[in-house]
Amino acid sequence: MSEKKQTSPVMRLIQGALIGTGAVLPGISGGVLMVVFGVYQPIMSLLAHPFKTFKQNVKLLLPVLLGVVLGFLGIAKLLGFLLETYPDQSVCLFVGLIGGMLPSLFREAGEKGRGKSSWIALGAAFAVVLALLVSLQVIKVNIQPNFVWYLFCGFCLALSIIAPGMSFSTLLMPLGLYTPFIAGIGNFDFGVLIPAVIGAALTVILLAKTVTHLLDTHYAPMFHGIIGVVIAATVVIIPFGSFAAGIGTALINLVCLVAGVAAALALDKFNSSVERPE
Repeated sequence: MSEKKQTSPVMRLIQGALIGTGAVLPGISGGVLMVVFGVYQPIMSLLAHPFKTFKQNVKLLLPVLLGVVLGFLGIAKLLGFLLETYPDQSVCLFVGLIGGMLPSLFREAGEKGRGKSSWIALGAAFAVVLALLVSLQVIKVNIQPNFVWYLFCGFCLALSIIAPGMSFSTLLMPLGLYTPFIAGIGNFDFGVLIPAVIGAALTVILLAKTVTHLLDTHYAPMFHGIIGVVIAATVVIIPFGSFAAGIGTALINLVCLVAGVAAALALDKFNSSVERPE
């Protein structure tokens, strides 16, 4: 019996760069891209049992992980510039990206069936997260980024890798943490990088086994709950006020929104055309 042709290290590096880019772009899930490229299970196995599975997975995953780092750091600098220079237009583009990815998220969530518990989980997660984020806005909580909050950013980043479909930007944008976090990473600010790495590492150690177990045993409710979080967090960050600033501004924002949707749909089409390894 002939062996299945293995993906070359160069191709794995490119796939890793795409995963890293997807991890940092709002609305795009690095976890989903890991599933698409067939490396989600090996990476989760490595994270959940690093010593036990290191030898069998390191050769496969080393170029992928290197590519993730290169893609993540490379795009962070550009995003930091866009968010500081064109904040409303950038957010509209990101909202479009998130909206354009929703069909693929629903498709992914329904791969193992979709029952009443799935919709309950989606509705409950949406209501809880929306109420929390709106209340933070109403009482005008002004979050000053510091070591503890960057630990939280690292937690969200790791969670977006562990749970396919979760984009960490949807949690950080409503709290005003996404822009300083991305700018800090792009500028190699160790005051941002060190707590983020610590937060991400602790999350992997504490949650990798739990999240993968929940996705294995309660896939549909878990994934639909993630979608509820994504939708609620996206609604909160839409810059409704900027659409009332004038016809010209509204048109530019609308173009950015449509461009985001189109880019996400194009990426989804590309994802669908990639044959997933067994």
